[in-house]
Amino acid sequence: MQRVVLHVDMDYFFAAIEERENPKLQGKAIVVCMLSGRSEFSGAVSTCNYIARESGIRAGMSCSKAKKLNSEAVFLPVRKDFYTSVSDRIMEILRSYTDARETGEAFEQISIDEAFLEITEKTGGDFNLAFEIGTQIKNEIKDKEKLTCSVGVGSNKLIAKMASSVQKPDGITVISPDKLENFLWPLKVSKLWGIGNVTAGKLQEMGIVTIKDLAEHDVIDLISIFGKTRGIWLKQAAAGIDDSPVKKRDGSEQIGRIATLPEDTLDINLISQLLDRLAEDVISKLDSRDLSFRTVTVTVINSKFKMYTKSRTLNHPVYSKESLLEVAREILGEFVSESHTEFRRIGVRVGELQKRVGQKSLFDY
Repeated sequence: MQRVVLHVDMDYFFAAIEERENPKLQGKAIVVCMLSGRSEFSGAVSTCNYIARESGIRAGMSCSKAKKLNSEAVFLPVRKDFYTSVSDRIMEILRSYTDARETGEAFEQISIDEAFLEITEKTGGDFNLAFEIGTQIKNEIKDKEKLTCSVGVGSNKLIAKMASSVQKPDGITVISPDKLENFLWPLKVSKLWGIGNVTAGKLQEMGIVTIKDLAEHDVIDLISIFGKTRGIWLKQAAAGIDDSPVKKRDGSEQIGRIATLPEDTLDINLISQLLDRLAEDVISKLDSRDLSFRTVTVTVINSKFKMYTKSRTLNHPVYSKESLLEVAREILGEFVSESHTEFRRIGVRVGELQKRVGQKSLFDY
């Protein structure tokens, strides 16, 4: 059966979330920065929307330089925990489309805003069906999260990853095996996923400009320059060969939920009611995959849109709602006692996930 892999990449993720949260930002250049705090624009650009990119602003650029390129742009600080909570929901959507949705073995999150999905069995190797599934994913994310993504479909992770960048934003590109060479070979070697600037520079010095040049180059020569492992990989990648499996990355996954309170408040009873619903949702996701957790993180966003987070790490894995609420309520109580500004949104997230073993409750110990 022909293998089929999807790569889903959220479009300008952090900036898109900020636009969604504040409709007044629509149509403006949005730059999300990792600020150092030394001065107003001391730090680096984390991401920006496409309007800002038209000014030449790019990720990794200093915020001060970005300001010079577009003085009218809106500069916002990174709200990583908030973005992570949105990412958690999106990743749950993606996981539901994989061949092994219960175990997560056919799902691989590679960053906060992108993931691979193995859908070989689900599609029966049919790339037309894969296109339909990719479209369903895009529509569900847009419907539930009001965000767009770009999807690449290929016969392996390498091709799917490269395909997802062809029609950004909000596109879908299918590269079936019969279209592989026409898609891959005209591209510059620097476009091959896994090749950095140093390697690309060395290849160009060897007269290798396009991926086709690389595919046709003598593998012995490549090995002599880059070593056996890297040389063979370069030759295979240029031919679109990638046997690496789609599999979950242990230790980095988290599950969380965040929601807006009915009104801005510091009333612990109102806040606890929402916290209870969020915890129930998180536990249901854990139950569906037979997972336990060791870390609990609570996030609050106040009426001035300032965000605060606190975490606790337990000395053993647990998976009951009672255990989650006990820790989350303790953290929430600290937030309420310390704050003089009403809360607007709250979230709860669990991490250090693993398959369940032993007792499930803190009270069992």
